[in-house]
Amino acid sequence: MNILLIAPAAGRWRRIGRKRFFNGRTFRFSMLSLLTVAALSPKRSRVTIVDEQAEDIPEGPFDLVGITAMTAVAPRAYELCAHFRRLGIPVVMGGYHATLNRDEALQHADAVVCGPAYGAWERVCADVEAGRLERTYYGDPGARPPVHLPRELLAKEQYVTVSSTFATLGCTNRCKFCSINRFHGGQRHVRPVADVAAELKAIPEEFFVFVDDNLNQDRAYALELFRAMAPLGKRWVTQVSVEVAEDDEMLAAMRDAGCIGVFIGLETFNNENLHAQDKSFNNPARYRAAVAKFHGFGMYVESGVIVGFDGDDAGVFRNTLRMLEWIRIDAIQLAVLTPLPGTELYESMRPRIIDHNWEHYDFRHAVFEPKRMTAVELQAGADWLIRKFYSPWRILRRAPRWITMPGGLRRFLYPLALNLAYLGRVIHFRIRGYDPAKHAAAESAEGTLRV
Repeated sequence: MNILLIAPAAGRWRRIGRKRFFNGRTFRFSMLSLLTVAALSPKRSRVTIVDEQAEDIPEGPFDLVGITAMTAVAPRAYELCAHFRRLGIPVVMGGYHATLNRDEALQHADAVVCGPAYGAWERVCADVEAGRLERTYYGDPGARPPVHLPRELLAKEQYVTVSSTFATLGCTNRCKFCSINRFHGGQRHVRPVADVAAELKAIPEEFFVFVDDNLNQDRAYALELFRAMAPLGKRWVTQVSVEVAEDDEMLAAMRDAGCIGVFIGLETFNNENLHAQDKSFNNPARYRAAVAKFHGFGMYVESGVIVGFDGDDAGVFRNTLRMLEWIRIDAIQLAVLTPLPGTELYESMRPRIIDHNWEHYDFRHAVFEPKRMTAVELQAGADWLIRKFYSPWRILRRAPRWITMPGGLRRFLYPLALNLAYLGRVIHFRIRGYDPAKHAAAESAEGTLRV
């Protein structure tokens, strides 16, 4: 069987990998879902993986097409479904959007895999060969994933690393804006430590990424994993909860296992917002001390930041920039609050949604009317904040702490490369914006003068 697996790209991201500069390579590190599907395919199959950020869709012929899609690329995924179905080729969709919006996806695809692919894709392939494809397949998240993935199917030069992997699936936190809990049915599953260690030992690259949603949520498991990894001599980054900063034993185990950076979802500096989104376990008063702790163990900190909560007004952007600098965050992934279809947030915000184009649900567009500012102000402020944070002089101002962090000069290169990649995105996409609070103050002053 000849199988084509596609990661679609929409709008300005399609073919961006072909550009000489600012080609998004730093942000391409995980084709893990499609590599897993490839590993689950019949041994006698020929599998092709296409990342539309860097490659065109080949002509074929193919016996089966699999497409994974987040909400922002769902329209492009549906275009591809129509194209291949016209050719008489069965198309199966999976991933977050199809799982949480199955009925919509089934209007475009022949079948949908809900949840993880384990235990489902094998049945899909068998049913296609037997000519009896069903409409819906449910994966078994508790199944044992393959230890080795066919990373040779990827064009290594297009990625910062093709050695991404995972140790755990899911997260038991129930943050209203997040789709992870719903995708995994509120469950969390772990791989055998021996399997993860064996996979990492076989990977020739020194640097890799753990794509886990919350690697340290099971403390005993995480400590066992890190101790098994320590002799391997790898360098890696991952996503953890800010609470890890209060656990010196965990931080030491991470450092000894090769961790050089963490991604933490701080989200906001407003306790009201955190409580409203069921994320009150975050405490902004402890952010600065937490970041200092990570730095002390030789790990840079990238933070997830969200603007547009109901507690945010036009001053949130200036205040967020000030706080990010005060707590000494090394990089940010800024998101405009986005009510993803299928989440609790989407249902609660449905009356306020003003943009139903899924392509705009990429965390960079204001698709709803905020409570304490306008959608235009939310968009402008988010753009202004990311441009300001990644201004060249602010990057230079952060650089000395990367040089002096434990771990030597080598550690300096990772946060520097990440900052320059984000600066490249600002330049390439011409992100500008303005500070809505300053704009409003200027308009008010002008109105006063007229009076």
